[in-house]
Amino acid sequence: MSRVRRVAVIAAPPVSMFNLAIPEMLFGKVEVDGGPGYETVICAPDPGPVTTSGGLDLHVPRGLDAVEDADTVILAGSGSYHDPDPRIIDTLRRAGAAGKRIASICTGSFALAAAGLLDGRAATTYWAYRELLAERHPAVDLQDDVLFVQDGPVLTSSGYAAGIDLCLHVIRTDHGAAVANTVARLALVAPVRPGGQAQFTLTPLPPERGASFGATRAWAMEHLDEPLTLSDLARHAGVSVRTLSRRFHAETGVSPLQWLLHQRVERAKELLETTALPMDLLARASGLGTADSLRQHVLRRTGLTPSAYRATFSRLAGGTPGSAVAPRPEAAAPSPPPSLPASLSASPSPSPLPSPSASGAVPVASMSR
Repeated sequence: MSRVRRVAVIAAPPVSMFNLAIPEMLFGKVEVDGGPGYETVICAPDPGPVTTSGGLDLHVPRGLDAVEDADTVILAGSGSYHDPDPRIIDTLRRAGAAGKRIASICTGSFALAAAGLLDGRAATTYWAYRELLAERHPAVDLQDDVLFVQDGPVLTSSGYAAGIDLCLHVIRTDHGAAVANTVARLALVAPVRPGGQAQFTLTPLPPERGASFGATRAWAMEHLDEPLTLSDLARHAGVSVRTLSRRFHAETGVSPLQWLLHQRVERAKELLETTALPMDLLARASGLGTADSLRQHVLRRTGLTPSAYRATFSRLAGGTPGSAVAPRPEAAAPSPPPSLPASLSASPSPSPLPSPSASGAVPVASMSR
């Protein structure tokens, strides 16, 4: 059985109850090899009653010593961002020196910056406090208008629901796309709004800002294996190609072809995890066309070849010791893994795809306020 990963969530009073609930909710839904994938512990500088930003008190029995046994440390947003507790700063510095993965949600980034963990790193925070963070910590490479950023072992997210995206990214990094997507379905949230670690998301997909083309995007998801063109998408939406391109970008933050590429790579990753398809058939099933194209895009997105990705994240019986299986309770009624298209035998030609991103090592995803 795989080792349970430990997550310590630090509650700095007055802590945001929503920030505090996100890690426990999402990590608690991960099951690996028949057991929990994570053990989440909430801790505070002073164990006992901890004031929340809503005026309530939470009982937190663990002190900051819980961080010593953690693999990942998450600092929840707090109203005391302007004056971080020195004990928390010291704990974060020791965790960084020990090589632990460290993350912040919302204003938790101020404590990470005060500990020196963000110096020279790309980072973000809640949009209303970006200018203050930049003023107080000019050594931080502050990213504007993003959901979350990962630079090495340090992750920072913007406000509120962006913490969900950050935690799903951590789960996807540890256990693969299929497990993260299942957790997202169980939590009734969007499975992929990535931005962050270069190893796993080099072509980020911003959050959608509108729904006028929602039906067309849903239709495209059912036809990813087909050679879709801009004309096909525009015809389905009942608009011109020019109108489609302009409004699609306004809604999603990316062009229609960039969106298609992202969805096809995600489909390929899920097929690598859940099937034993040969690479050429898998490439056609995901819409990437050829095994060479599959290798190029998966390697660019994940830092792993398709074979290495499958070996790491396979969910098939008899897979690798680290393969993960997410829970499937009947009440949640999640959709099954993507089925193989009947058109595989027709050898469809791949759709036109944009070139992989050539951006730097710390890509990010756009965020609307």
